Amino acid sequence: MTEERRLNFGGKWTYAPALESATVPIAPRYELFIDGKFVPPKGGGYFASINPATEEPLTEIARAESADLDAAVAAARRAFEPWSKMPGRERGKYLFRIARLIQEKSRELAVIETLDGGKPIKESRDFDLPQAAAHFFYYAGWADKLDYAFPGRRAKPLGVCGQIIPWNFPLLMAAWKLAPALACGNTCVLKPAETSSISALHLAQILQEAELPEGVVNILTGPAETGRALVEHAGIDKIAFTGSTEVGKQIAHTVAPTNKKLTLELGGKAAHLIFEDAPIDQAIEGIVAGIFFNQGHVCCAGSRLLVQESILPAVLAKLRDRIATLRVGDPMDKNTDLGAIHSRPQLDKIRELVGGAVEEGAELIQPSCSLPGRGYWFPPTLLNGVTATHRVAREEIFGPVLSVMTFRTPGEAIERANNTPYGLSAGIWSDKGSKVFDLVSKLRAGVVWANTYNKFDPASPFGGYKESGFGREGGVHGLLSYVKLE
Repeated sequence: MTEERRLNFGGKWTYAPALESATVPIAPRYELFIDGKFVPPKGGGYFASINPATEEPLTEIARAESADLDAAVAAARRAFEPWSKMPGRERGKYLFRIARLIQEKSRELAVIETLDGGKPIKESRDFDLPQAAAHFFYYAGWADKLDYAFPGRRAKPLGVCGQIIPWNFPLLMAAWKLAPALACGNTCVLKPAETSSISALHLAQILQEAELPEGVVNILTGPAETGRALVEHAGIDKIAFTGSTEVGKQIAHTVAPTNKKLTLELGGKAAHLIFEDAPIDQAIEGIVAGIFFNQGHVCCAGSRLLVQESILPAVLAKLRDRIATLRVGDPMDKNTDLGAIHSRPQLDKIRELVGGAVEEGAELIQPSCSLPGRGYWFPPTLLNGVTATHRVAREEIFGPVLSVMTFRTPGEAIERANNTPYGLSAGIWSDKGSKVFDLVSKLRAGVVWANTYNKFDPASPFGGYKESGFGREGGVHGLLSYVKLE
């Protein structure tokens, strides 16, 4: 593996590329995964998967039609009875095998996530893949302990679960949904995002290698219409969706008249609160990680920075200096901090919201950096002087843009933090533990980090309130979403 190199030119340090050397055999075409086999779509349709850093096509992905969906649901239904009746210890063995295979293939899977999604290779390698394996390991351990998860109750699987995952963490989101569902004895039809499907299909190869029984997991690729058909299908007993609030509302409306169980993990507009007694240098690092990780393509990104007025000049100065050190460029370079924006529509949305904020009076702060000539790129950005009425403070931007606002008192901080239709996450920076505990109890957010940000563990539940959805993924709470209790 090539290591990072620093070169001295005229007394100034600069970085030479340190490109990931792992090679990945990306097939020229990927088929649907139904009943344990890769099969061509019945309608014969395919679509291109594009590398956002180069705008070049990577491969062709099968487009599922209604007949393919019927076949996948039928396969999952046939597999349900033997899988659900299998002893939990045996189901757990399959999950352990999958987790180990993910670990063994982590380098090539990380490359796929970076090529298909645009995120820096160091994030794919050091976060996405370890977390994906960890979730399968965690729920493998629960497979034969469901009686202990719900004392005094009998947990029964729901049946066939339809699962729809987003484009920002494809493999990790697949693990978040598949692992608890399988541990509880359900079978699944998984629909990855149209723009980032490759890693899910390599996961299907891992399922084959692990000898997971045919039909237990089926993977259908396609556009939004494929996901809509999955939600509407009469043979589905449970829908789990991660994505935008707008689509989540449509799904809730569709599912409401049915007996399908539903969990939604939707958008966010997290408030990141920094108080005058906070360790500022440490907080700056947490703020940067909170908004620029994965180019801000994170539902729980700390996109609203609320700073106590007395320390605003110091915080802004340090943030200016810090973002000037962030390296934007080739996602396959292990020196890169910000990779490519995932798609042209997402880049257009980011530009629109930033432009609107400047027109509304916000101060635009961006480092001087050259961006590649091809691909979808946006520099790390601060917007100072944002108010609650600005569109950028109200809408999820899903990009590397931090809106800076101020407050005077803790009460005002809470009021401004909660002044949003979302309620997914928040962050607090303060040296006073009593203040932190008091504020956490008042923040209307599913996850609150204190003196850190974006720390995850498979044993910890994740989910939101209000328009950020309902239900939890991760931990024992993640099991509850895939069982009915008697």
